[in-house]
Amino acid sequence: MTQFNYRPGRIFLSVPHMGGHERNYVQKALEDNWVTTAGPNIPGFEHDVCQHTNAQHAVAVSSGTAAIHLALRVMGVKPGDEVICPTFTFVASANPILYLGATPVFVDSEPETWNLNPELLEEAIKEGIARGKKPACIIVVHLYGMPANMKAIMAIADQYEIPVLEDAAEALGSRFSGHQVGTFGKAGIFSFSGNKIITTSGGGVIITAEEELAKQAAFLANQAKDEAPYYLHSQMGYNYTLSNINAGIGRGQMEMLEKRVKQRREIYTYYYNKLSDIEELYFLPEPKTSFSNRWLTTILLPKPFDPEQVRQELENENIEARRLWKPMHQQPLFAQNKFYGNGTSDKLFERGLCLPSSSLLTEEDLDKVVKTLRQALEV
Repeated sequence: MTQFNYRPGRIFLSVPHMGGHERNYVQKALEDNWVTTAGPNIPGFEHDVCQHTNAQHAVAVSSGTAAIHLALRVMGVKPGDEVICPTFTFVASANPILYLGATPVFVDSEPETWNLNPELLEEAIKEGIARGKKPACIIVVHLYGMPANMKAIMAIADQYEIPVLEDAAEALGSRFSGHQVGTFGKAGIFSFSGNKIITTSGGGVIITAEEELAKQAAFLANQAKDEAPYYLHSQMGYNYTLSNINAGIGRGQMEMLEKRVKQRREIYTYYYNKLSDIEELYFLPEPKTSFSNRWLTTILLPKPFDPEQVRQELENENIEARRLWKPMHQQPLFAQNKFYGNGTSDKLFERGLCLPSSSLLTEEDLDKVVKTLRQALEV
């Protein structure tokens, strides 16, 4: 059974923040009896995502992980293929590669964004081609809302004619060179799980400029039901549809996106202003080409402080913090996979911490986090 660590007065890492209009869409669905995986909120939600991101097509599904799985499949990834994936990410970026019988090849981070390192990316591609295993796809993750270096990455992908899937699960509202991340590659995905900047409770979306790709993803997400007056199936599909109720929550949430991005960025600024005087405490700055939604405020602790010990001291004060992602190449599941590294992700995991970043945190909450952190660092 899933455990939910709730205690009165707890300061959570990132929780849903309702705006009020969600109730209107959900109530309408209940009144009209659209309590199913069909109904007007679903295409409405997809339209809202397109409007906010300038994407041409959107397909709403049950989770961000399902979105990655479907996108990889419709982009042509098949058993035996190799897919390049950042090592510094959540396992949901890599697991769908395994679902398809393909093999992840992990690439380390660049210090400037903590995302996919373009130089190591090209090295992995060249060596793959030399082995007769040209990568079938490149997954790019925009971690913690910080855009990856899409100019350099897309130049490499175009040079070697490899399609790009952008995992923008954490990055709705983030932009690179003025454009929403997720719109640079052949397809992009967003997550709308309960801890994201806006939520459908659980859900995801695929965006793409290619109509046929969107149609195929929607087809596979609904059990791949062929056109017929009875249930007819010629391909393997999935039960990945989003409910009309969840999509209704998403429609109300999308109305609040710009405000939520502003609030998350203000939280980052608060922490930076209150803590940046601590020697060797590091906040990741935005490159000039980037605009981050600052989904989570992340820090690197001064040496020799242990992030697990600091996390526990925050926990003792009823404050939820989280370690930075443990790299995929350190995970037992992927111990045998190829990895092109420079040590960056290892250092980030060894020193990094995510601070509470919910958009509904009060100044009193933030002040408590700051005071507790300073005490843990003895400053």
